[in-house]
Amino acid sequence: MVAPFFLALVLSSLSFSPGSPLPTWTAHGARSCPGADRSPELHWNSPPRGTRSFALTLYDPDAVRGWFHWVAYDIPADVRHLGAGVALPTGYLGITSFSERRYGGPCPPPGEPHHYVFTLYALDVTSLHATGPLDGPALLHRIRGHVLGKAQLVGRYWYGR
Repeated sequence: MVAPFFLALVLSSLSFSPGSPLPTWTAHGARSCPGADRSPELHWNSPPRGTRSFALTLYDPDAVRGWFHWVAYDIPADVRHLGAGVALPTGYLGITSFSERRYGGPCPPPGEPHHYVFTLYALDVTSLHATGPLDGPALLHRIRGHVLGKAQLVGRYWYGR
């Protein structure tokens, strides 16, 4: 018997290449970061069979306690693209570590580059039925047992870039 061929979920961007610096315009625009606080373009291929929605996070593991820059969920299963600077409807947005319901770009302190990990989760549920907006840790807890596939894309950013 021949094993079935499965394509892995792949997350890509026209705004930056994997492992490369994020565009300056994605930065928060605070302190000395010259950014416009706009999210990069993201797109992905067909998800695993049974996908009913997506969740998306942008996480900085190099921050002292880790930092969620973007938390989104209940994204419909037919979506395959988020344009640069997309304004997701509030119903899809969770709470970032900035305590806001929007994309919050990078602006790390001076020093070594920080890694910014975009993670797309293909879920087997249409909605997480959250009674209020979820923050990053609550989202990761809520999707446990519902993840059919996961894809990551990492960019870098540093002070004075």
